[in-house]
Amino acid sequence: MLHAPGDGSLPMPPDALNADRELQDLNIYPDVRVPGTDCEGEQRVSGFQMMPDQYPWFRRALAQAGAAGLMGFTGGGEPTAQYLTERQGKRHFKGFTHAGTGIVQDIDHEIGGMSFVGTDHVFRLNGTRVEAFSGLEASLFDHLRDGRVEEYRRDAHALRSRWRAVRRQDDWDGPVSLREDGSIMAMRLLPEPPRTRRRLRAL
Repeated sequence: MLHAPGDGSLPMPPDALNADRELQDLNIYPDVRVPGTDCEGEQRVSGFQMMPDQYPWFRRALAQAGAAGLMGFTGGGEPTAQYLTERQGKRHFKGFTHAGTGIVQDIDHEIGGMSFVGTDHVFRLNGTRVEAFSGLEASLFDHLRDGRVEEYRRDAHALRSRWRAVRRQDDWDGPVSLREDGSIMAMRLLPEPPRTRRRLRAL
């Protein structure tokens, strides 16, 4: 593979590049044909091989799998399901409801001067209350929620220069992890509710 001839490009007609189009399951026979040499004929091994006429489908499959991962990360089932085929678990995400989030991302935070939409979870870590927020930059979230994968990809690339400023944020009291795809994970310690403190003193 490292010495294959060609320039590595995958030429496709412009209309085939649109990752916004709905993806259908494709039946690909698990058969890889390895070209033979002067001494040996063609070999056939088990595996999945993308042929040139399947390149547009594979490109959409990769782009939409990424979009599904981001929508799942922000907490919603329905927005995730739109990017999955039946084999990938579309039915599961259509009916998926997580406690406290439902199927709609339910919270937003401004961190480092940028708005992020997603969901949060509050839990205890060694007895200490912790908040974990997972989300996506608001404008990128809007693109993926509405099925605009191509616009998401363009804008995510254009926003890369701003991520560094967010990483140097000082308006979130805790660690922040931000990826170049616009997704964010932020955690911080939470104070104990007053009622809980009184109960602990009584004990």
